[in-house]
Amino acid sequence: MATTNQPKFTYQAPVGAKNNSREFTLDSKVRSADGRSTVTDTFPVLGMSCASCAANAERSVKQLDGVVKAAVNFATGYLTVEYIPEYQNSTKIQKAVQSAGYDLLVEEENTQQDTLEAIHEKKFRSLKYKTTWAILLSLPVVVIGMFFMDMPYANPIMWLLSTPVVVWLGRDFFINAWKQARHRSATMDTLVALSTGIAYLFSVFNIVYADFWHERGLHAHVYFEAAAVIIAFILLGKLLEEKAKGNTSTALKKLMGLQPNYVVVIQNDGTEKRVAIDTVKVGDEILVKPGEKIAVDGKLTLGSSYVDESMLSGEPVPVLKQKGNKVFAGTINQKGSFQFRAVKVGKETMLAHIIKTVQDAQGSRAPVQKLVDKIAGIFVPVVMGISILTFMLWVILGGETGVVQGLMAAVTVLVIACPCALGLATPTAIMVGVGKAAEKGILIKDAESLEVTKNVTAVVLDKTGTITEGKPELTAIEWLNADDSPKSILAGIEKLSEHPLAEAVVKHFEELETQALSDFTSITGKGATATCNNESYFVGNASLLADHNISIAAQLQTKAEEWSKLAHTVVWFADSHQALCVIAIADQVKDTSATAIRQLQKMGIELYMLTGDAESTASAIAEQTGIRHYKAGLLPQHKAEFVKELQRQGHLVAMVGDGINDSTALATADVSIAMGQGSDIAMDVAKMTIISSDLTKIPLAIRLSKHTVATIRQNLFWAFIYNVIGIPVAAGILFPINGFLLNPMIAGAAMALSSVSVVSNSLRLKWKK
Repeated sequence: MATTNQPKFTYQAPVGAKNNSREFTLDSKVRSADGRSTVTDTFPVLGMSCASCAANAERSVKQLDGVVKAAVNFATGYLTVEYIPEYQNSTKIQKAVQSAGYDLLVEEENTQQDTLEAIHEKKFRSLKYKTTWAILLSLPVVVIGMFFMDMPYANPIMWLLSTPVVVWLGRDFFINAWKQARHRSATMDTLVALSTGIAYLFSVFNIVYADFWHERGLHAHVYFEAAAVIIAFILLGKLLEEKAKGNTSTALKKLMGLQPNYVVVIQNDGTEKRVAIDTVKVGDEILVKPGEKIAVDGKLTLGSSYVDESMLSGEPVPVLKQKGNKVFAGTINQKGSFQFRAVKVGKETMLAHIIKTVQDAQGSRAPVQKLVDKIAGIFVPVVMGISILTFMLWVILGGETGVVQGLMAAVTVLVIACPCALGLATPTAIMVGVGKAAEKGILIKDAESLEVTKNVTAVVLDKTGTITEGKPELTAIEWLNADDSPKSILAGIEKLSEHPLAEAVVKHFEELETQALSDFTSITGKGATATCNNESYFVGNASLLADHNISIAAQLQTKAEEWSKLAHTVVWFADSHQALCVIAIADQVKDTSATAIRQLQKMGIELYMLTGDAESTASAIAEQTGIRHYKAGLLPQHKAEFVKELQRQGHLVAMVGDGINDSTALATADVSIAMGQGSDIAMDVAKMTIISSDLTKIPLAIRLSKHTVATIRQNLFWAFIYNVIGIPVAAGILFPINGFLLNPMIAGAAMALSSVSVVSNSLRLKWKK
């Protein structure tokens, strides 16, 4: 999946927010250290069976000339590679991966996902078939081997039943192990192939050459049940692991399933035609009926309806869409019908951007994963060394039965060791955490951000557009003598005005029919004046009224003073004699801001509000929301300096902003969070984006980070402790103390369950509140 273009993605505010919109810019074409342009591609890797496989495949790509960065995520099965296109291309990278014994799926992006799903489905069916037959054939071998060893022809029957399990159902382990051996590497398949192969061949030798042991006064034991059951258990573990890994990416699959495959396009002659989504072009008129999913991003041209945008923004309340409003791919129409014009299609839609961001984040590595990857890379050779050492020690110290017991102990060491649990511990938790965040309307760019967020001790909030709606709104109006005539004149003057505050008044009176005006004049810094029916009217500040000796009634003056104390902007409307009304305009605090601030304060996080506005405005907003610390009159560079000061004090700082003026502070902070309705630059700089611009998502993101990191630590603890305890016990460390030797069959079951338990623990995140 190449990312070399620069599409934009637009999102409109949900119900309750002001009707502004924003555009995301995705620019993944960067420059290498020598200044050359690089391209980042993502490819599915086929044929991996464990974390060591991922390390081998990654190593093969990193060795290529022109490759800047490469990372293989075992949990997702994807290779992310950044390279210089003058030196490398997908075909060369594919050959490098193939040379390591694996394969790369190199297809067009629109068919890649379908092909990959078909491959996974085929693999799962094959695994299910093999597992079922392996269990059915292994059961009688176990029963005979444990309870009916003395029955006639017991050994030949076990040989007969275990042969198809090892040779047919377990053949992939041996094939993959041989491929890796040819490339001088080893993986989990090597461990399984060696352990089961040794147990099987040793048992065959003991049947065919039983006299070899009898002449030495020893009984010729067979271990067919160990070989068969190990393969059965590992196949079962892989089946469960595959199913569980599929569940970790359900959030991404849900996002991918939001876009319909077909749409109804209105032709030039007005007829309706059902076409495939891939054929939709910018400018097409699309019909959406009740209950249908919206296919691409666009703008309404006819009709109206409520649209459920919860799958993108996490907000449960449907949004009213009318002519001129924007709609987004993947959202669901409710009861009405409407037509819209396609504005963004394919990879340029907001849904495509979200899917790409989630994929990148799920495939990225948390800092702790780097150590784990190093261990996984050397794990298999170290285990093979321990196995050989175990055998040698048993031969030297084990007495008459030292060879047999040493061989079984060496086999058990190979079987019980599990690099998969280590490899899956971190990425599965990251996959679930990032997916859950996306479901809640939080876009996380990488695993490191998710891991670091839990340690945040200070949150710095921009005021405009972050705590507030970011758009002036008429909050109150007091008339001297209310009637319809002055209202229509007021609306008419403001409609002609270019002042930013005029829009708030126009919107408030949008249903009124304005009167015809003449002699409109804009007075810079004061307001505007116009004439209607030979009477002059004025809209502006108090000094405009004073310049024209216009009187103000006491009741209006009292209201104006009251609103000024609340840091509202006061606008006067008057005729040539007296003030007719006073208007309060303010950038309203979002409904959820105070709740979010209380939640963060309860979590012990220090909150700071920064704004370029006046002290009185900042003070009023701080009092309204419960913020104890704030700074007013700041320039953009001052915000970044304040973040640095907090960092010097030992705080881990999260900066939350929405504008270009916040981008420097966002880049400086340890965790950067952008509002979904803010500027492109803020979005590009930030590591996290709150799509709906709802501040209550921030404490949610912090809690999610804590749960995810806790899950990673639990997974790593159990994966490490399992191997640290399991391998010595398998080698026979307890034998001199209490005579205990671990059965290879039990070791196979433990190994299979270790990976499943790690993935299952990660899945618990989905149900955490």
